[in-house]
This record gives sequence, C-alpha cells and structure tokens, in this order.
Amino acid sequence: MAYPLQNLLTNNRSWSETIRQQNPDFFATLSRQQAPKYLWIGCADSRVPANEICGLLPGEIFVHRNIANLVNPTDLNCLAVIQFAVDVLKIEHIIVCGHYGCGGVNAALQNTKVGLVEHWICPIQSTVRTHLSHLQAIESDIARAERLSELNVVQQVVNAAQTRVVRDAWARGRAVTVHGWIYGLRDGLVRYLGLSISNPGELARATEENLLRLLEPITTD
Repeated sequence: MAYPLQNLLTNNRSWSETIRQQNPDFFATLSRQQAPKYLWIGCADSRVPANEICGLLPGEIFVHRNIANLVNPTDLNCLAVIQFAVDVLKIEHIIVCGHYGCGGVNAALQNTKVGLVEHWICPIQSTVRTHLSHLQAIESDIARAERLSELNVVQQVVNAAQTRVVRDAWARGRAVTVHGWIYGLRDGLVRYLGLSISNPGELARATEENLLRLLEPITTD
C-alpha cells in the first residue's frame, strides 16, 4: 500500500535538490545558525505563507501563526515566541500580518457558532464592540469585514507592543519595532497599515481615535 503522503516527500526532495543546485552550502550554513531580523505573527490560514509573501528563504524570518493572527496576553505560546525572538534571536522587527477574507474575523463579525474557536476569537468580538458605530456605517458586508480585519491587526500591534518582553527590551535600549500589515488574497500584495510602534511614547499615542485615522477609506475594488 502506497504511503498517502508520498507526493509531499517527493516534493521535498525536489525542493532540496533545487536549493542545493543554486547554493551548495545553503543547508550546511543554515544548520549552524538562526539569525532572522523579523518575527512574523500571522494567521494560520494556509493561503498566507510568510516566507513566500516576503520573498525570504528559510532562516530569514521567525514565524508564529494562529487563527486570526491574535496576540493574546493569556496565550503562553505566542508570548514565548515573542520572548525567544526578542531576547534570544535579537530580532529587530515584529510584523503582525492579517489578511482580507479571514475566516476567524468573519466568524467574530457574524457571531458564527464555530465551537472552540468561538472562545479563541473573543478578542475580535471585543474589537467589534469597540468600533461598532464605525463598522455599522459601512454598507458593504465585504468592506465591513475587511475593515474589521484591519482593525484587528492594529489592535494586535498594540497588544504586542504592550507585552512585558517588548517593553523590557525598550528599557534596555533595544531597537524593536512592531508593525501592522495586511495581505490581500486577491492580488498577493501586502499593505502597510500606517502603524509602527518602536518606543513607549508611540505606544501611548496609539489610542482608538488615532488608530482609526490611520486607516484609509475602505473600498471593494
């Protein structure tokens, strides 16, 4: 009986051979060090692969993914990744990247019953309540969901900047910046949402009103 995942193993061998043909020392060098400058906190959606989107090779970006790219202060997994990235790998940039068409965001907006995931996306429902009047003013269902995806990203940027790990790094004089990005499934492009936080002063200015001003008028082009 053939192994059902043999096609993936075959693809892996082909990929490995291609990389070694292009750079014979690539894997030997990669195995001896890990020195990325970037931490990517993104959605677990299979259509949003960090390395490919950024055009980076293995070893160039440290990645954490979960449903709807949340930075939850009770999520020890995410917090441990941030600490390892900042304190051990000495990364300089944390990128929180959401995407349009996010199932977790849509479920939170529509209050869909999705089992255990309902508990996970509670923070997004809190964002809905915070910005309810703004979201209700958007007539298009698609545009409203896209705006919530953006609002979710900027909230998670603030959450990441508020972590003890990042604030302690700033106190030690470390240059660590948290950025907000969003990815478009329809065109494969990343959009910078205008929010980067690199010090306590910028964090203090990231109020609800200022965050809304960062976002361009939503369109459905």
